[in-house]
Amino acid sequence: MFSTELATAQALAAGGTQVCALVGQGISQSLTPALHEREGAAHGIAYRYLTLDVAMDRVTDLDLGALLDGARAAGIRGLNVTHPFKQAVIAHLDDLSPDAARLGAVNTVLFDEDGARGHNTDWSGFARNLDRGFGSDVAMDSVVQVGAGGAGAATAYALVTRGVSTLHLVDVDRGRAEALADAVRAMANGPVTVTADDLRGAAGRVAAADGLVNATPLGMADHPGMAVDRSWLRRDLWVADIVYRPVVTELVRTARQLGARTLTGDGMAAFQAVDAFGLFCGVDADAARMLAHVGELVAAEDAPALRSA
Repeated sequence: MFSTELATAQALAAGGTQVCALVGQGISQSLTPALHEREGAAHGIAYRYLTLDVAMDRVTDLDLGALLDGARAAGIRGLNVTHPFKQAVIAHLDDLSPDAARLGAVNTVLFDEDGARGHNTDWSGFARNLDRGFGSDVAMDSVVQVGAGGAGAATAYALVTRGVSTLHLVDVDRGRAEALADAVRAMANGPVTVTADDLRGAAGRVAAADGLVNATPLGMADHPGMAVDRSWLRRDLWVADIVYRPVVTELVRTARQLGARTLTGDGMAAFQAVDAFGLFCGVDADAARMLAHVGELVAAEDAPALRSA
């Protein structure tokens, strides 16, 4: 799998081009390659960013360890990792950054002379997007998060760092929600109440919450739909989505129709890319420039919809 892409990477790297790539399922429409490559050009770096899009029916067949070995052998500098591999990739790494170890999820892999090191830039990307989109304008006492996978670990940690006092974690797999709840309690620096439930118990939690976060892939182009019932949404419930392809997901669109405050995932995508670019290239990315570039890409591909309301 991906022999053509790895051969391309090897040829580029041999010619002095820095090569990185994104690994995931349903990522053909990702804006990340253009985002990284333009920032590289702004720094005068010869830089190519490839996509390794795993077909849905091949996810269970993928030998992730072999892919990492092949990427490193081809001269790829680093990989971004997305759904559904953020947790599975850990078994194939030599080391983890403190954030990645704390979260039990990796979205960035850096190859160097010591091997493959995993990092997590999702949590800071989500936290910075919350700050930018909502600031102190919304209540954060009680928040429901749907999704307790790799991305969910990052968003949950970000939420408790931003002062959420009661966090309700909901997942189709209650056991996974309970495991993340235990991890979040251990990660929190101050007092925080964290509960776990499956979707059957979520409606009541949402009814009493200030905000709702979608940390599932539902809403992506290859995973259409919403993770919650539309009847759970209301005007005074703010809604944040981590999905950014499309930017205006069905969840965001429905919440806006009710007059709710919303936050889309493009800001998180930009901020996590800022940190990943710094790891890959060894120079600080310009966050304002990368945010603006995401806006340009969205405007070119999607419609004139506002990204937060």
